[in-house]
Amino acid sequence: MNAREEHIKDILQRLPESPGSYQYFDEHGKVIYVGKAKNLKRRVSSYFNRDHDSRKTAILVSKIYDIHYTVVKTEAEALLLENQLIKQFQPRYNVLLKDGKSYPSIAVTKEYLPRIFKTRHIDRKGATYFGPYSHIPTINGLLELFKNLYPIRRCHQRMSKEGVESGKYKLCLEYHMKNCLGPCTGRQSREEYMEYINAAVRILKGDTSALRKDMLAQMQQLAAEMKFEQAQVVKRRYDLITAHQEKSQVITATSHNIDVFNIETDERIAYINYLHVVEGAINQAFTFEYKKKLDEPSEELLIRGIMDMRDRWGSKAKEIVLPFHVELPLEDIEITVPQRGDKKHLLELSAMNVKQYKLDRLKQQDKLNPEQKAVRLMKEIQDHLKLPSLPYQIECFDNSNISGSDAVAGCVVFKKCKPSKADYRKYNIKTVEGPDDYASMQEVVRRRYSRMIDEGTPLPDLIITDGGAGQMSVVRAVVEGELGLTIPIAGLAKDDRHRTHELLYGNPPMTIALKQDSALFRLLTQIQDEVHRYAITFHRDKRSKSQLRSELDTIPGIGLKTKEALLKAFKSVKRIKEATEAELTEVVGAAKAKAIKENL
Repeated sequence: MNAREEHIKDILQRLPESPGSYQYFDEHGKVIYVGKAKNLKRRVSSYFNRDHDSRKTAILVSKIYDIHYTVVKTEAEALLLENQLIKQFQPRYNVLLKDGKSYPSIAVTKEYLPRIFKTRHIDRKGATYFGPYSHIPTINGLLELFKNLYPIRRCHQRMSKEGVESGKYKLCLEYHMKNCLGPCTGRQSREEYMEYINAAVRILKGDTSALRKDMLAQMQQLAAEMKFEQAQVVKRRYDLITAHQEKSQVITATSHNIDVFNIETDERIAYINYLHVVEGAINQAFTFEYKKKLDEPSEELLIRGIMDMRDRWGSKAKEIVLPFHVELPLEDIEITVPQRGDKKHLLELSAMNVKQYKLDRLKQQDKLNPEQKAVRLMKEIQDHLKLPSLPYQIECFDNSNISGSDAVAGCVVFKKCKPSKADYRKYNIKTVEGPDDYASMQEVVRRRYSRMIDEGTPLPDLIITDGGAGQMSVVRAVVEGELGLTIPIAGLAKDDRHRTHELLYGNPPMTIALKQDSALFRLLTQIQDEVHRYAITFHRDKRSKSQLRSELDTIPGIGLKTKEALLKAFKSVKRIKEATEAELTEVVGAAKAKAIKENL
């Protein structure tokens, strides 16, 4: 046992069976992971006492050279401490909240005469922040509302009490345009100015109903005192706030505050949506993401997201609505997993937002990196069909004939989920008499893969038949039974309206569930449509040549070049028949013109 293992073993023996937070250090003394536990000894020891299914976890354990821990009284305290340490150390193997700097927030400065403005720079010491707002029209609408409601100063100058009292500041154009009442020069009292700021903050917090109630009482008081002009000013503000509140989507009759969370994950990323509901209306909506580091389960990621969001926005909501139950070590919190009603609607709205965010992110990534999209689609196919490797090369077959005549088949090849037209192949059916699709398919598959084996050409990673279980069975009989190959075989079946309906796989074939609006389903539809187009185009070309051959090939002395010259001049066999001998002579000469007229 080496020195590192001896050191770790000694720490594990001393660990207490208490709640707490633990930190793993690498050989350079840097924190690489922070965790929490109900029982420190049991949790930390589990990393070293067994083989890990996850390669990422195994790598983490191999890099641990030291362990520190902090004992606390409760699991809730352990979770809060873990959050604090993750933010402090930014460990490599912890999931980290993706920075929201790309989204703007509303800042309310902590000056003697505060300002309200939009910003992407966060400085907690100098201001209170609301947001970030992922929906830009929302933040612009709020700022426009404040502009219409209250004459809050718009200058960028920092102002102190001493500066105002000493007459340091001068009136600017905003005062003369009546956008500001001049608190910098004492023309407006600080008490009145702060009333405006506090009212704006109440709106940002979603406290509009209580604010409107206070304004209504103020209006009635001013009217009773015969101060009608002042009452009219308050009424105008009351109407503006009422209009703003009516624009907000009121989705529940619940009067208390609610936090709503929903989560979507893929192999690398967890996407979490957060809705903060105040007085039945959504006051805050934000979707964020974590990059997975150790294949963390959804429950753990959701707990992390709840703690991060409630800390970021200072939420004190006593009820949290979730898609599934989690053990959240917070006191006086009610967790609801709704099955119906308004809260179920809230949860569905959150799910819709997180799915749209995930889709938008994937589209953005695919646009910036098409190669990544191809790998993702191949990985999806591999996961759905449990394939041993990524399906880099996919081949699909289809037959085309009319009552067995002019029977042909086509094979299309997709490499990295893109058509590889140089590898497409056309086949004339040679050994099958009559309309026998199964026998035709077997002939084509046998010819293609026998030749590929002889030439040493790389075989496909997946074969797809344009048909159901029957087509899959006859292809398997050739590929596995005759040729001894182990190539996965799938089938694409169509519905009665001739649209791609389902993906079949396995022996016996089973339907593989796919969402019809997914990128993978669109890829499979493209493959099926492409092979059908390719086969039927080849069949039409062959049939046209057959029809032409039956008319002109029976005439002695008329070869391919003569036929091409005739069709170029007259466009069709019908017009050749209708042409005079003199017109034909101009194109092919007298002898051939006479033969054409005699035989047609």
